[in-house]
Amino acid sequence: MSVIAPVHFGNFELYPVETGRFMLDGGAMFGVVPKTLWSKKIPADDKNRIPMAMRCLLIKSKVSGNIYLIDNGSGTKFSEKMSSIYGLDYDHSNLEDSLSKCGVSPEEITDIIFSHLHFDHCGGTTYYDEHGHLKHFFPNAAYHVNGRHWQTATHPNAREKASFFDENIYPIKDSGRLNLVENHHTFEENLTTIPMDGHTIGQQLPVITAENKTIVYAADLLPTFAHLPLPWVMGYDMVPVQTLDEKENFLNEAIKNKYYLFLEHDANCEVLTVTKTDGKYTPEKTLTLADI
Repeated sequence: MSVIAPVHFGNFELYPVETGRFMLDGGAMFGVVPKTLWSKKIPADDKNRIPMAMRCLLIKSKVSGNIYLIDNGSGTKFSEKMSSIYGLDYDHSNLEDSLSKCGVSPEEITDIIFSHLHFDHCGGTTYYDEHGHLKHFFPNAAYHVNGRHWQTATHPNAREKASFFDENIYPIKDSGRLNLVENHHTFEENLTTIPMDGHTIGQQLPVITAENKTIVYAADLLPTFAHLPLPWVMGYDMVPVQTLDEKENFLNEAIKNKYYLFLEHDANCEVLTVTKTDGKYTPEKTLTLADI
């Protein structure tokens, strides 16, 4: 098994953690954008699905000693039917093997920072044992969720309900390790979050800084490089017009401050920087975490 070398970033060591691949409907991923346009960026299969990564971020703090994991993928609790619908691929990668490549066991993770609790971001929290009982994959980790998002996840509207699975949400609630955080929460110096409410209320994007560099975990504000144009907004977003405003403000800030955007769902691009030409947001550089 290959080993992933740490990326030294200020007081942190960073590791990309691939937890598997899945497929989502391309039309849903790009909302009102016609297929003739989005399929030129990311081609679809014969079921109109596009490939998606579930790329998480492991952070080791040299100051606090904490080991953080941002999101944890979809997990392995799917039925055969659901696995087929979503084209789940754990041969590409999986959470347990990827953590092992980083030299970390699940028991060593001290903190799980959830961007939000849609199934492809938190399903790895638990698994079914050989007796069909739900078990926690990270027995010692605190679970950090934006407080406003927790209300959304536990009292979802009819449209968003299909993204929140009881077998993912309630073990977090019953663990005794749930920590509800405020907007712009600081976990420690140089590790904070910024809230985004267009995709789902209380989504939080972790922000890691080191001297004059900033990495933002873009989560579902910017799932792939193809979502850079402002109107290219997901059909999954609860308030698309708010996503437009949030994305525009964020991208302007990202250009001004030269942010590195860590992409959770792009199957081919791990890190992106952004530029603006003739009023259009476009990729400046596509990188890996190790390139920063």
